[in-house]
Amino acid sequence: MAFGPFLLLALMEGLVTAAVLALAASGLSLVFGVMRVVNVAHGEFFMLGAVIAWFVTGMVPGPAWLAFAVAVVVAPLAVAALAALADALVLKRLNYDPEATIVATIGLLYMLQQAALTFYGPDARPVAAPFDLRLQTPWFGYSGYKLFVVLAAGVVLAGIWALMTRTKAGLVMRATQVDRDVARAFGINVDRVYMGTFALGAGLAALAGVLIVPITQAHYLMGGDPLLLSFIVVIIGGLGSLRGTLVAALVIGLSDGVISMFFSPTLAKILATLLVAMVLVFRPQGLFGTRSP
Repeated sequence: MAFGPFLLLALMEGLVTAAVLALAASGLSLVFGVMRVVNVAHGEFFMLGAVIAWFVTGMVPGPAWLAFAVAVVVAPLAVAALAALADALVLKRLNYDPEATIVATIGLLYMLQQAALTFYGPDARPVAAPFDLRLQTPWFGYSGYKLFVVLAAGVVLAGIWALMTRTKAGLVMRATQVDRDVARAFGINVDRVYMGTFALGAGLAALAGVLIVPITQAHYLMGGDPLLLSFIVVIIGGLGSLRGTLVAALVIGLSDGVISMFFSPTLAKILATLLVAMVLVFRPQGLFGTRSP
């Protein structure tokens, strides 16, 4: 196979990575943008989405597509409910102090990881894809499910953009982001907004985990790479900027696909880290972020 088909395959794989990464990173960006909370446990919400998807698909009888459809609904909702509980019991009691919440979410990370190890086990386990469609190009066959992941992520991200820019809930979230004290003075229940935002961010991470698990496998340690890459994407795109998150996810995902195909995955991670360092030096607010006054 010539260079061109290899490049096309690398770009398609990179697009899948970018789609999943954009979903996970948008949840992290949303939480920081509205709450000013750095959620170090974000990768474990991703992991829980995959693990819960494995449990659900094993329990639901019938065809694979039906079991997976149930998992797509149940896993993000369950993880969002868990995140809302963590917000009420931990983050709210810390008054969302930036330093304290970092320590608290590190503790939450280890609690969720160990809970998954206890109830799920140490083994990586597969989840069947909802369909086996394979698209044939002149050079190679390609999984139709992977293209579905890209489409599904695009639809969800468009919905998040519409929520933030076209609805009253989005307006309330943006008002809280600008100044929570003024928002509270105007009668906005800031604690409820924060709880909903934290739950939404966790649900997006879980959804990304559900979508990727038929391509990879569910494992209790699978949250590390998504957390690192989500931080890289959010830093490059700009903390709190959904547009920047999407652009940065495309850059990181596509470059990861190409570099991993022709060189090595380790080199892709090194270059992404170097890009973060350059952004922090020359544009600390990120490509689309705004400089703090």
